[in-house]
Amino acid sequence: MTDVADLAGDRGEPTTCCIVGGGPAGIMLGFLLARAGVEVEVLEKHADFLRDFRGDTVHPSTLELLFELGLLDQFLALPHQELSRLQVAIGDRTYDGPDFAHLKTRCKFIALMPQWDFLDFLARQGRRYPNFHLRMSTEVTDLLEEGGRVVGVRARTEQGELSLRADLVVATDGRHSTVRERAGLERRDFGVPIDALWYRLTKRTDEPSAVLGRMRNGRLMVTIDRGDYFQCGSIIPKGAFDRIRSEGLDAFRAGIVGTAPACSASATRPTPCRPPEGSASTSPCRTPWPPPTCSPTSPVGERSPRKTSPPSSTGAKCQRGESRRGRSSSIGACSARAASPSRSRG
Repeated sequence: MTDVADLAGDRGEPTTCCIVGGGPAGIMLGFLLARAGVEVEVLEKHADFLRDFRGDTVHPSTLELLFELGLLDQFLALPHQELSRLQVAIGDRTYDGPDFAHLKTRCKFIALMPQWDFLDFLARQGRRYPNFHLRMSTEVTDLLEEGGRVVGVRARTEQGELSLRADLVVATDGRHSTVRERAGLERRDFGVPIDALWYRLTKRTDEPSAVLGRMRNGRLMVTIDRGDYFQCGSIIPKGAFDRIRSEGLDAFRAGIVGTAPACSASATRPTPCRPPEGSASTSPCRTPWPPPTCSPTSPVGERSPRKTSPPSSTGAKCQRGESRRGRSSSIGACSARAASPSRSRG
């Protein structure tokens, strides 16, 4: 941490609450605090929210909260899909799963919406309040300390270094949290025996959309209906990604067909892909699959092979007073954006 006394007279811009990370937890908290009259700054290191596979499901309980906040009608006016019941296919048989018709909520379905649209929506709602401030392209690099207390943050912006003083600093900057590391907070690692490899498959018009999971020949595949395509996740053993990659695209496609024969036409058809972040290429993928930037993710938010803490969306971490030291990948290729749906890259 940086001692304020070392800033050579730069005491920093003042605010009441500084939220580090503009994911669902950070943006929603900023909106709620601004709605309650609190001066709030939300700092997001990226220039936009365009990152694939980031918790695109909005559950009935969350929709109920949006209703209570008076935002539901506006939210549902945005493009989305609705799942009122789920099914699982085991071999050649399909079984009924959860049916949300019995829920005691206004919305008896799961809404599917790209997370960037959800975050843009929340940010627009926050900007209705003059005390809500969202700074994009602002990467927090350190905490400010004064007399053993966390009193703000240091950040890197396109205009240069920024010092921001705050009565309260909240860390919602994801499992690789800079704030957590700078504050000396301990993390808890949760190991799981599986990873999920995410990709897209074109959806046929006759394909049932309510089938969420498909199991066959000892394989498990998740298929989430996204309108004209399926967002798919192959469940693989922990650490098996290098082996799958070495076996090549044809073997991976064959595994998809073996798990979900109905997807055979989509799995064998070459499709264009969005290049990895930072690439200017827009041509269809013609390179060996998958490129080095592709990696599997864990269903609990852990990116293989590193062990990390749970994603910040499970609960914001606060530091106040004393410091507590002590767009799109396809079956043809995976992009750097194919990260965990729950990952908040704050």
